[in-house]
Amino acid sequence: MADTTDTATATTAAPPPQENTTAAAAAAAPAPPPPREILVPKTETKRWGDEEDDEPLEDTATSSTSQPDKVAAELNVEALTIDDTKSTVNKYLDEPQDAHITAVTVNDTPYTSASTFEDLNLSKELLKGLYIEMKFQKPSKIQAISLPMILTPPHKDLIAQAHNGSGKTTCFVLGMLSRIDLNLKAPQALCVCPTRELALQNLEVLRKMGKYTEITSECLVPMDKANYVPISRVPPLSAQIVIGTPGTIRKYILNGKLGLSYIKILVFDEADLMLDDGGFKDDSLRIKKDIEKKSSHCQVVLFSATFNETVKNFISRVVKDYNQLYVKKEELSLESVKQYKVRCPDERAKVLVIRDRIFELAENLGQTIIFVRTRNNAAMLHKALAELGYTVTTVQGAATPEDRDKIIQEFKNNLTKVLISTDLLSRGFDQQQVNLVINYDLPVNHNYQSEPDYEVYLHRIGRAGRFGRKGAVFNLLCSDRDEMIMTKIEGYFGTHIAEVNSWDRDEDFNNALKEAGLLFDS
Repeated sequence: MADTTDTATATTAAPPPQENTTAAAAAAAPAPPPPREILVPKTETKRWGDEEDDEPLEDTATSSTSQPDKVAAELNVEALTIDDTKSTVNKYLDEPQDAHITAVTVNDTPYTSASTFEDLNLSKELLKGLYIEMKFQKPSKIQAISLPMILTPPHKDLIAQAHNGSGKTTCFVLGMLSRIDLNLKAPQALCVCPTRELALQNLEVLRKMGKYTEITSECLVPMDKANYVPISRVPPLSAQIVIGTPGTIRKYILNGKLGLSYIKILVFDEADLMLDDGGFKDDSLRIKKDIEKKSSHCQVVLFSATFNETVKNFISRVVKDYNQLYVKKEELSLESVKQYKVRCPDERAKVLVIRDRIFELAENLGQTIIFVRTRNNAAMLHKALAELGYTVTTVQGAATPEDRDKIIQEFKNNLTKVLISTDLLSRGFDQQQVNLVINYDLPVNHNYQSEPDYEVYLHRIGRAGRFGRKGAVFNLLCSDRDEMIMTKIEGYFGTHIAEVNSWDRDEDFNNALKEAGLLFDS
């Protein structure tokens, strides 16, 4: 898939997620230097994670306002005020819980699980970053099992599946930091991400964790025309760790700006999407093959919360002699997140449910993400709630990268409580304050509208209950197709999703949130 897809993604350089801390959020790390920039022509209308509208909102041929300006005006971006000093922490967040993970190793090779970070023989600089900057206390379960596999010679390839919010980012970031030779001023670790937002977020985590080391890093993501720098004028990269999106990384490789001779570890974050036919399979495979031509042995590490059978079979053909970690499909629907279905008589009732039943609770309890299928629905819902006097923010692919950054920063600082989003934020967006997710539209397969997108559903609900914390998900249904999609989702994950008895009774929603552990009797 072309890098035009990457440009559509909501992005932020906000303080990184702290996947494994039980303390209050640490002070924001200093903002990293701006990522390398390259102009990518925006020739595609359909974008990954941001479905094309059923009908255009406006005839752009007759519009006197450019689309980015129009979107910025609709979303009231100028009114947002980013103030890191006002960032707050939600007191309702619970302590994390561990996941159930099965390990399968090459030739049954034994690996000793790490009960402390000291067990991993990390440098004192990295330990200092983990304890002081990240505020970690001990490895999570996925970290305790996977890190010895990543760090122990002969550095076998690893395919790792684990729950959303379980600490996967720390696994591969720490793995990359641990493999760097400080004396070699050349790229030695490469992380490929599906979206600009996720690449920048991973870079923030890496720079915070590696603060006390002298390891250098660079981010390669597409930018807009205002920040265009011709790739011919960019010097060859000397950064020791490179994180970026696949199309931009490939352009740097093809133009001789990213050397691969010393790459020791190649990470694919959200690997199921990176290697799926509908994702970034072609560019990902080319990057892997380019490295194989230049580097004698490069460890390949693939992380995701989901791997469908087609992707699993494909990975087994392109990655050889690998260790693997996986979670049973039935256990992937996140034990700490309580899921509900709400039957609404029509679309208007959906808005009323959000306004009258959930919105006030979201204001009191924490933060909420509302997922919609199209940009049209995002604009409609934003307008409906704004006209009723509620403060909401909306992120979608038609906004500029700068506006998306500002919107997300506002939300990450907990200055706004409700964020409306297309599936741009279904993957990789990590905000521990979120404990409510609303599926205004259920996710469906782009090619077969009568089939659910099971992976996207799992990633959406994974935005709540980060790292095992309590969370609730409300699925709003108002058609026979919604009912069919919901039934298929229940069957796929082998679970029963409870129903809120009535869409228009406060008591039923209060009971649901009490059952989810988010409300308590006064």
